[in-house]
Amino acid sequence: MWRAAETNTHQDHVIAHVIGASVLAYFVWDETAYLQVDIGFIWNIYLDAEMGLMPEAAALAEMNVDESLRRWEPVPFPSPIESVELFEDDNARRLVLNCEESTISLETSFLTREIRVEYKE
Repeated sequence: MWRAAETNTHQDHVIAHVIGASVLAYFVWDETAYLQVDIGFIWNIYLDAEMGLMPEAAALAEMNVDESLRRWEPVPFPSPIESVELFEDDNARRLVLNCEESTISLETSFLTREIRVEYKE
C-alpha cells in the first residue's frame, strides 16, 4: 500500500528547481534514473528517492557519452512539471511528476534494485 511520504530539505530544493521545467528524455542505469530537463540539467533520482541536479554538460562528461546517448528514451509529449509527490511502501518508493498534460512516475524497489519509469498522458 502506497503511503504519502515527506520529502527532506534537499529533495524540496531540487524539486523547486524543476517545477515549471519539462522532462525531455530519461534512462535508467546502475540504480539511478536520469531525467533530461529542458533547463539544461540532468535530474538524478536514486533508489531511495534521493536526488540531485547536474548541469547537462557536466553530467554527460561523467558518463560514457556514446553509451548513454543510446539509452535515452524520449518523452512523447513533454509538458511542464506542476508538482511532485513522494510515496513509500516498505521496500519501495514512488515519485510522481504531475505535469500539465501528463504524469511521469518512477517506482523504485530496494529488493530488486530496479527503477521503473512510466509515462501517461
